[in-house]
Amino acid sequence: MIMIDKLGSPYIHAATSENFKALVLENSQRGPVLVNFWSRKAGPCLRQYPVLDQLIHYYDGRVLLINVDTDNEFVFSKEYGIASVPTLKLFRHGQVVETLHGFQSETDLKKMLEQYVTRDSDLKLADAVDLFTGGNARAAYEMIAELIVVDPVNPRLPLTMCKLLRHEGRYQEAGKLIASLPAGIRANKEVKQFATLLEFFIELEGVADIVSLEKQAEAAADDLVLKRQLIAQRVTQQQYAAALQLLAEIIDVDPGFQNKYAQQASLKIFFLLGDGHPLIKQF
Repeated sequence: MIMIDKLGSPYIHAATSENFKALVLENSQRGPVLVNFWSRKAGPCLRQYPVLDQLIHYYDGRVLLINVDTDNEFVFSKEYGIASVPTLKLFRHGQVVETLHGFQSETDLKKMLEQYVTRDSDLKLADAVDLFTGGNARAAYEMIAELIVVDPVNPRLPLTMCKLLRHEGRYQEAGKLIASLPAGIRANKEVKQFATLLEFFIELEGVADIVSLEKQAEAAADDLVLKRQLIAQRVTQQQYAAALQLLAEIIDVDPGFQNKYAQQASLKIFFLLGDGHPLIKQF
């Protein structure tokens, strides 16, 4: 029997409740981490592991594999909704960005991982960001545009361009760029999350004075339009709990306000928060 939890590779580790945060959540801030929820009682898990082992070493450290034995680590099965094994969850920046159920072929795994592993174009992308922060925005945009032509399947290239446009307050241009992307790139979770966040930034266009907005909203607590603008401001500042509380207040006062805006905005915030965030359960 393959001892999945005993292999001594620098790219493969077994997670427990004690080290899960460091192995998965913290490492995912630096690169993609693939978590394999498995059981020694399930034949598909034992067939899946050699495929994973080969693939992880193919990427040579650009992605980590963390195995979770669901027979012993029950808490993770509940926390991440593991109903069957094998289940693979890819983490990036502390969030689950992809989930695959059942046995996966090497081809399908590569197709998924290629969206997240570091590519040659990512190294050059860092140079473009340096140009932008150094005050040469035009050269930065030109370099990223050239990289997109060379590596059109890397979602981080257009995503970075959109983030730079947002930084300059060019929200509509960022939105048009996302709309022009191929369907496969638009389906990338990080791209979709940014597009969702961008909707709240666009709502604030024309609201010049945030301080005045807050005072007006406090003085006119029943003005749901002002409250909606305040919600957008809270989201753009990543004050998600405050935004969700305001949305709950709108639902209490008028559940049908502007075609059920509050319910739809709440779902968008849940998507931004990612699976398993405590605010989702709270609200």
